[in-house]
Amino acid sequence: MKIAITSTGKKLSDSVSELFGRCPYFIIAEIEAGKIVKTEALKNESENQSSGAGMSAAKLLAENNVNAVIAKTIGPRAMDVLKQFNIDVYNGEGKIQNVLQDFIDKKFKK
Repeated sequence: MKIAITSTGKKLSDSVSELFGRCPYFIIAEIEAGKIVKTEALKNESENQSSGAGMSAAKLLAENNVNAVIAKTIGPRAMDVLKQFNIDVYNGEGKIQNVLQDFIDKKFKK
């Protein structure tokens, strides 16, 4: 499973970004059997677009085969694009490493 988390920076110690389409980075985490096997920072090239940033960001995640997104807020048009690509959406805020661990605990350790 690949999860994208909106991020203020390139590290797991950074915070979840306030806005989906205008976040500077996405932290992409690959999860297998409830464990993080790989992480990478993906630059959000649509961050400074004049309009449609959320939709472009959603398409970027779909192109990177993401299965789920964790964000604080996502606009309605970006949400529609994520739904079209069957990308699940979860709410989260705080430090990325904590949000990611909470997600794993809830999703895989029942």
